[in-house]
Amino acid sequence: MNSEAPEAGPSVNSFGAQDTLEVGEKSYQIFRLDKVPGADKLPYSLKVLLENLLRTEDGANITADDIRALADWDADAQPGNEIQFTPARVVMQDFTGVPAIVDLATMREAFGDLGGDPDKINPLSPAELVIDHSVIADVFGTADAFTRNVEIEYGRNKERYQFLRWGQGAFNDFKVVPPGTGIVHQVNIEHLARVIFPRDIDGQTYAYPDTLVGTDSHTTMVNGLGVVGWGVGGIEAEAAMLGQPVSMLVPRVVGFKLTGELPEGATATDLVLTITEQLRKHGAVGKFVEFYGSGVAAVPVANRATIGNMSPEYGSTIAIFPIDDKTIDYLKLTGRSEEQIALVEAYAKQQGLWHDETKEAKYSEYLELDLSTVVPSIAGPKRPQDRVAVSEAKESFRGALTAYVDEGEEAVSGAYDEALEESFPASDAPAAHDEVHGQTEGRDYLSCVPADGKRRSDPIEVTLSDGSRFTLDHGAVAIAAITSCTNTSNPSVMIGAALVAKKAVEKGLTRKPWVKTTLAPGSKVVSDYYERSGLTPYLDKLGFNLVGYGCTTCIGNSGPLIPEVSDAVNEKDLAVVSVLSGNRNFEGRINPDVKMNYLASPPLVVAYALAGSMDIDITTDPLGNDESGNPVYLKDIWPTEAEIDEIVSGSIGAEMFTESYADVFAGDQQWQSLPTPEGRTFAWDEQSTYVRKPTYFDGMPTEPQPVTDIEGARVLLKLGDSVTTDHISPAGSIKADSPAGKYLTEHGIERRDFNSYGSRRGNHEVMIRGTFANIRLRNQLAPGTEGGFTRDFNQADGPVTTVYDASQAYQQAGTPLVILAGKEYGSGSSRDWAAKGTALLGVRAVIAESYERIHRSNLIGMGVLPLQFAEGQNAESLGLTGEETFAISGVTALNDGSTPATVQVTAGDQTFDAVVRIDTPGEADYYRHGGIMQYVLRSLLAK
Repeated sequence: MNSEAPEAGPSVNSFGAQDTLEVGEKSYQIFRLDKVPGADKLPYSLKVLLENLLRTEDGANITADDIRALADWDADAQPGNEIQFTPARVVMQDFTGVPAIVDLATMREAFGDLGGDPDKINPLSPAELVIDHSVIADVFGTADAFTRNVEIEYGRNKERYQFLRWGQGAFNDFKVVPPGTGIVHQVNIEHLARVIFPRDIDGQTYAYPDTLVGTDSHTTMVNGLGVVGWGVGGIEAEAAMLGQPVSMLVPRVVGFKLTGELPEGATATDLVLTITEQLRKHGAVGKFVEFYGSGVAAVPVANRATIGNMSPEYGSTIAIFPIDDKTIDYLKLTGRSEEQIALVEAYAKQQGLWHDETKEAKYSEYLELDLSTVVPSIAGPKRPQDRVAVSEAKESFRGALTAYVDEGEEAVSGAYDEALEESFPASDAPAAHDEVHGQTEGRDYLSCVPADGKRRSDPIEVTLSDGSRFTLDHGAVAIAAITSCTNTSNPSVMIGAALVAKKAVEKGLTRKPWVKTTLAPGSKVVSDYYERSGLTPYLDKLGFNLVGYGCTTCIGNSGPLIPEVSDAVNEKDLAVVSVLSGNRNFEGRINPDVKMNYLASPPLVVAYALAGSMDIDITTDPLGNDESGNPVYLKDIWPTEAEIDEIVSGSIGAEMFTESYADVFAGDQQWQSLPTPEGRTFAWDEQSTYVRKPTYFDGMPTEPQPVTDIEGARVLLKLGDSVTTDHISPAGSIKADSPAGKYLTEHGIERRDFNSYGSRRGNHEVMIRGTFANIRLRNQLAPGTEGGFTRDFNQADGPVTTVYDASQAYQQAGTPLVILAGKEYGSGSSRDWAAKGTALLGVRAVIAESYERIHRSNLIGMGVLPLQFAEGQNAESLGLTGEETFAISGVTALNDGSTPATVQVTAGDQTFDAVVRIDTPGEADYYRHGGIMQYVLRSLLAK
């Protein structure tokens, strides 16, 4: 495998494919797909991969046989053909990008220590990082919320931002989009994406499809523009920046046929939740999904981007729409140059990449959806694929509630009105009584009686600092957030939300006082069209004030609940909920006080803020009363498509995007005034608790040591199904009594300045202490506990301790570690620290029933062996308790250059075979070298 794969330009050109494309007055060198027999029959996405091989053919890494094999792709076959994919660029967000740049800085030093030139460690293809994951909604519901949150963000993250400014100056072809600009995926589709990539090389301009990998699983949002790209871990992204092609198996492609049009009242969110449910049931993990058919033309790019964004939620690698007139319309709307737009259209038509609904490619599998059948939906309470029709949401919530309440409590009877009258006698507190009871009279939604008719706790009376009083119970909406990239790129649902707010305010409705309401758009353009349309005041009136431009609630940056609400929730252990317009609602992710989380469209987020509870049928029950005491229903404040379209067409123009992105990399005065370190290598501050030099390369020899079998291993964790990277990787707030909190306290950091795990990803000491510390993680080795706890079998009786402390004890004793897991291990976001933390905890192997693609690859990239139970077997069927001593033999076969299909695992007194999930020769190389970064360093040194 070459250490510097060509990004574009002259190749071996076995097919005579290089040609000139004239567009206006410009000439571009292209590699014509019609020179390869069979290319015209391929799905759109595989045509893009074929062009990639055709252009980067070098006779060694990529051969003519590789190109022919892809052109002759057998749609019915299982993946088996390996190719080397060279993305045109890399995009990152700061949570995953900071550790990537930390690693590059460390690699520079290590390369110098090994006798190489540190400047060789430099991006060989464009890399762009958007700082969007560090803003936290600490302040909300006020006119100055955005300004105050940005100030807090800079105060918390000064060290990280200075480090990134150093990186922007030290590394070539690396750019940073400063804080307060927007969400990485929206900035990507609105500005960074080229669709067709022009690049000057050796005096000639080449044109080729814009392709990328990104350090966020929702990189797939750019698929809506016809751009092939997906999320990878930070370690894979680093390799791509250094010229390493992505080793991959040509996937199966699911053809998803769309017909019809969305009905009145259905939104892009409803569509994507329907598609997510359908693809999850079908099975799309590791596959490409490609949309085609007459219905494609009825789906605007904003909706396509929403669908692409959710690709990780249904498990596909990509979910792509081909280039067509809607693509061109979007490029015009977002202010792309006439020259670029002309290139996109001419190239796509020349190369057979332009969508033609009369032609149908050959696909591996087929699905179909009539858009007219989509109904308003939400998803929850803990997985994006758990779609529920809004009309059935109350019933679904009640059925799910039993899993979140204490089964040991005495059943308590009582209805809403009785509880409320006891808390709010009309003669004692008329204002509070009218505010709550007057808008919900006749309903029992705050009593939140589960489906079995039994209550698990009493409601609790809460008094806020402003004197507001109310009763809080299970099902209360504690957070209503218009957040994340999923929907805030979509003008129709964003305008729809604002119109719901406008109509609600005009009817005299207000949000319930226990609801924390936040608005975090994907880019400043959203605020521009809100202002132009005059809708901002209505959102503000309901508490949906701007809190920041970035990824907030979806990643645990929701900030604290209203303090009195938080106290009440914890006192009664209430199962309160969040409703957010994002893409992720896994347990423990949104807020530590919130047990149940629902995904919904932005207009529905506003509606649930008005309702204040999930235990209400918002399709039939009133949301409240108007000023005359008349009930107000959802249908009374829901805008029509015509109303939305009128405002969208009159409020959004290309000049908004042009002005917003005119100098996007320069940043504001606050960014520009940050002191910036200089030098080709970074001057590490030993006192820093944000950016520390990691230990990956300490003592690394020039040549790799032979891999060895694993002997005398103990189980660090025994886990069930659907353990996500959110359960594994440090994320969210840092508790004071956690190992990470204790570390920060020992280093003089006050509790108020702990910040989040995500913001401290550049410090391995914090991150290793937070690995497997998610508050919802259930380790079967330590029953009765939740969070980062396990047992230390180096001690008699295996006492319960933290995962970090047990790991340290095991490593000091020289004991290797393994992890046992169930199905879909590592699903969720592409968190590189899920693999880095696992490796640094001393884990040598993971044995699971199945893996999510990115995490499995990342484990290999960190030198951890991914093994899989044989079909039909798991830890339970084999009788494994996790208390056994493990040995894994057969690993040494990798030293011969081959990869064994299975290895033998001995656990206590029994033996079984486990499948080796090293799927490509490239991954085998990475494992032999101890990880992908070590492989890249040695490859560059060899040159």
